Amino acid sequence: MCGIAGILGRVGPAQRDALHRMSDAMLHRGPDAAGVWESPPDARGFGAMLAHRRLSILDLSPAGAQPMVDPVTGHVLVYNGEVFNYVALRDRLVAEGQSFRSTGDTAVMLRALGTHGREAVAWLRGMFAFALWDPGERTLLLARDPLGIKPLYFARGEAGGDWSLVFASEVRALLASGLVRAPRLAPHATASVLWNGFIMGPDTAVAGIESMSPGELRVFGAAGRQEFVEDYHVLPEPKRAPPVDERELTRALDECVGLHLASDVPLGVFLSSGVDSSAVANLAQRAGRGPVHTFTLAFEEPAFDEGRDARRIAAAIGTQHHEVTLSEGRFLEHLDAALDSLDQPTFDGLNSYTLSRAVRDAGFTVALVGTGGDELFGGYTTFRDLPVLRRWARRTKLVPRGAKAAGASLVAAAMRRGRVGAFPPQTRWAKLPDMLRAGDDLVSLYQLAYALFLPEAQRDLLGDAASGALADGLPPAMRARLERELGRRTPLSAISVLEERLFLGERLLRDNDAASMAASIEQRLPLVDQVLFETVDRLPDGLRYSPVRKKALLRRIGLRGLDPALFDRPKSGFVLPFDRWIRKGLHATIDGTLRDADAVRKVGLRPEPVGRLWGAFVDGAKGVYWSRVWALFVLVRWCHRHGVFA
Repeated sequence: MCGIAGILGRVGPAQRDALHRMSDAMLHRGPDAAGVWESPPDARGFGAMLAHRRLSILDLSPAGAQPMVDPVTGHVLVYNGEVFNYVALRDRLVAEGQSFRSTGDTAVMLRALGTHGREAVAWLRGMFAFALWDPGERTLLLARDPLGIKPLYFARGEAGGDWSLVFASEVRALLASGLVRAPRLAPHATASVLWNGFIMGPDTAVAGIESMSPGELRVFGAAGRQEFVEDYHVLPEPKRAPPVDERELTRALDECVGLHLASDVPLGVFLSSGVDSSAVANLAQRAGRGPVHTFTLAFEEPAFDEGRDARRIAAAIGTQHHEVTLSEGRFLEHLDAALDSLDQPTFDGLNSYTLSRAVRDAGFTVALVGTGGDELFGGYTTFRDLPVLRRWARRTKLVPRGAKAAGASLVAAAMRRGRVGAFPPQTRWAKLPDMLRAGDDLVSLYQLAYALFLPEAQRDLLGDAASGALADGLPPAMRARLERELGRRTPLSAISVLEERLFLGERLLRDNDAASMAASIEQRLPLVDQVLFETVDRLPDGLRYSPVRKKALLRRIGLRGLDPALFDRPKSGFVLPFDRWIRKGLHATIDGTLRDADAVRKVGLRPEPVGRLWGAFVDGAKGVYWSRVWALFVLVRWCHRHGVFA
C-alpha cells in the first residue's frame, strides 16, 4: 500500500521539482521509504518520470523498493496496493523459467507484465493501481483494479507544453505538483455533491483531472498521446456461467480471507457488532495464521456505542480485542486533521479515519474490514424497496405518470408529521413523487433512493441552470457503463451491481482509501474481491438474497461456530454521532462557514437557500438531516482549503 505519481514530459529540473512535490504531498501514504526514477530522454528531451511512496507490508527488504526496474525486461513499475494471488503467479512464472530476488508481489507483477504484456493485467487478483514504463516501446501503461479499491487520477497537458500527462494516487497530489495551473472546480462537481454526497467518477472535484475507472487500462506514448484504452475487466452475465452452491461459496470465502491475511507485519480487523465485520474476523481466526487482533470504536453516546456487543463477539471468536472510546472533545480536537484526510469533498470517511488512526497508534499497519457484504448479499433497504416500486410502476403503466406523482405528493404530505421548517423535508416519503415519475427505470430509482437532496431542492440551492447538469446525479460515462453492465440481470442482481459500482465503488472505497492512508494504514477488504464477486454472482437469487436484507447465507458461512443470538438485533451502520455533535461542539464552526455568503457563492451554491437549510436544521425541522448540512460544510471547506473555486 503506497502512493504513486509520474509525469510524461520534458525530463528537466521543473518536472523533477513537480514530481517531488507530488511525492511529498503523499508522505502519509508511504512513510517508510521514497524513490524516484526517470527514463533517458528522447531526441526532444521527453521521457517518463516516476515516484513512489512506500508503506512496507510484503518483503520489507530493499529488494521490494520502488520504482522497481526488472533486471530481465528493463520495464519499470510503480504500484499501489496488493496482488493477493502473487504466489500462484510466481509459481507460474517460475515454471516458465523465471527467477526472483524479491519475495514480494511487486517483482512478480512486474515480470508478468514485462514478459506477457497487457494481457497479464487480467491475471492480477487484488487491489491495485499502477504505472508501467516499457523502455522498448517507450509507452506508459496505467491500470486500476477491477472493483476500484485503489484510486488513480490523471490530467493531460496542453499541446506543445513541457508535459503531456501527469498522474497520482490522489487529486491533492496533482494539485501539489503545480502543473495543473489555476485549478477550477469541475463544472458538475457541486451538483454531484448535492445529489450523491460526493463527486461521481470518472469526474473529480477539479476541472481537467480525471479518475481512471475500475477495471480500466490505458496506454500512452512518450508524447502523451493515448494509444490504447480498454475495460480489461467487465462483470460477466451470471446466466452464462454454471451456478454454484453453498459448499463452493464456503470454499471461495475461506480462500479469499486466507489470501488477504498475507503480510510481513502485524494486522488487525475492524470489528463492529455487525454481520460483515464479524464474519471477516471469524474467518480470519479460523484460518489459523496467528493471533487475530480486533478493534472497535466506542462512543460515550449509548445509541451509537457498539462496544459491549463487539466485546461479546470478539470473546466468542477468540480474538485479542482492543476498544477505543471516541468522545466529542477528542473528535473536535482532531477535526482539522480528519477533514484534511479527505482527498475530495465527501460527506463520508471520517469514521474510517478515526478508527484507522487508533489502529495505527496501536502499532498496526494493516487492517481487514467487512465492507462489501451488504452489496453481495442484499443487506440494504434498496433490495427490498426498489423491486416493489418497479413492479408497481409496471402494473400501473397505463396511468399517466403525472397523475401517479400527484397522488404520491398527497401521500407524502400526509406522512409529514412534526414541524416543517424553512427548508422542505428531504425524506424517503418526500422522494416518492419523483420516484414514480422515474417509472421502472432502475438506475433512476436507485439514484433517487440515495439522493441527498431532491431535484427541487437542488434547483433551489444551485439555481435552475446549474441543477440540470447531471442526469440522475450521474455523468454520461457512468450512466452508459451501468446500462451495459445491468444487461438482462434480475432486479436483485442488478441492484447488487448498482450498489457495488456506485455506493461501494464511488463512495465507500474511495473515502476509505483516502481516510485510512491518511493514517498510514492499509485497509484490506476480503469481501470486495473480483473472484468472490463472480462466484457469488453465480448463486441463484433465492439462495443469495432470501430473505432479503437478512444476509442469511453470509451468516451461515461467515459466522459458523458462533451463537446466532449474538447478532439478533436491528441492523445499524458504522456512523459517528454527527447530529448531536453538529448541534453542539461543531455548531460555531459550521455556522460561520454556511453563513459566509462569499464562501458559499464561490463553490457554486446560492447563499440564501443554504442559510435556510442550516437554519431549518438548527431549529429541528422535520426531514432536514445532518448529512445534508455536513455535505455542504465539507464541500465549502475543501474548496477553500485547496483554492479550488467555481
